[in-house]
Amino acid sequence: MTKRACPFPETFSSQYKIHIGQQELNNYGVFGNKYRQEIYEKTKNLLFNGAKAVVGKIWTGEEKSVEHEPPACSHTLLRGQTLIGHDGRLTKTSGAQGAPVPATRCCVCQKSQGSRTRCSQCERQVCSSCSRQCSGCSSLCCSVCTIIDYSGRYDEVLCCSCST
Repeated sequence: MTKRACPFPETFSSQYKIHIGQQELNNYGVFGNKYRQEIYEKTKNLLFNGAKAVVGKIWTGEEKSVEHEPPACSHTLLRGQTLIGHDGRLTKTSGAQGAPVPATRCCVCQKSQGSRTRCSQCERQVCSSCSRQCSGCSSLCCSVCTIIDYSGRYDEVLCCSCST
């Protein structure tokens, strides 16, 4: 003997449990376009205001007027490894430039044999087989921090700074 059919098919189909979150309202709701436009405008304003603040300080030279602040904490571009300080600003790593470096592994191939040099971009130790010389600025970089440009007649190795 078969099961008896539901006598109320029109009311039964709408009784599914579905979670409707903010994303579903934004994408498929009545005011979805309005919400998306508000989010877009707010994000655009935040990006433009942040860029104007940073560029305004660099162009007017406001960060150079403070004498007691070290140059590593200014809004200029910091090359190499940086850390976030206790005050929330980026600072250069405290390793001395002329200090002897303990024997460590290569950051790319993880081998400990041979001599290593410091990458000019990320300042990690790299062996001679994993290092490349930039065609633009002639600095030695690891193979992680370089990009090979195949668009010309000859292949060019470019560091992260020169590739932009």
